Amino acid sequence: MKQKKPVYKRIVLKLSGEALQGAQGYGIDPNMASSIAGQIKEVKDLGLEIAVVIGGGNIFRGVNAARQGIDRSTADYMGMLATVINGLALQDALEKKDVFTRVQTAIEMQKLAEPYIRRRAIRHLEKNRVVIFVGGTGNPYFSTDTTAALRAIEIGAEVILKATKVDGVFTSDPNKNKDAKRFSKLKYIEVLKKGLKVMDSTAISLCMDNKLPIIVFNLIKFGNIKRVVLGDKVGTVVSD
Repeated sequence: MKQKKPVYKRIVLKLSGEALQGAQGYGIDPNMASSIAGQIKEVKDLGLEIAVVIGGGNIFRGVNAARQGIDRSTADYMGMLATVINGLALQDALEKKDVFTRVQTAIEMQKLAEPYIRRRAIRHLEKNRVVIFVGGTGNPYFSTDTTAALRAIEIGAEVILKATKVDGVFTSDPNKNKDAKRFSKLKYIEVLKKGLKVMDSTAISLCMDNKLPIIVFNLIKFGNIKRVVLGDKVGTVVSD
């Protein structure tokens, strides 16, 4: 049987910080980090160029902290630092599987990671390294969803793979409503008009303006990243 080939050459994988916490409910579960690294390696071995944008919600959520009285800009910077911790944890998990990586941060901290430089990031990808983007955009009031859209456009990625805990985008929360229906396809404008929780509106608008598709899928099901890049019908596709 002829082996399927990837339908993409360069992708951005968007991971929430919660993806790393596993069943712990907080922090980083080394087993979950290892599982995610295994899925990334599986895709890497197909010859894809992979960049990862990771959130920090398993450690600190800037928006939540701001609601509790911390200055919003300060809270967002604290959240950006949490993404650096997660990025280093993912780098460690990947390198334990012999995957060469580079962490690039929007907030310079030379002893931990490289500063984000677009041309250098592209060169790393061309040299078969996984690039992990941390520190958000380096600015408060912007989410890591927006970071994923921005970085994907900057490095010329063909798609954003948005990893979640459910099988795509639904009419309502499938964990709370058993009758929730999954969308197989959506247009950007539908996501914005219906207020669907795919990515924040800034990220969706960026993708819409630059015709960058988003695939929302379930990360918990091992092998789903590979299925997505091979073109299988997994999750929900958001495009024009």
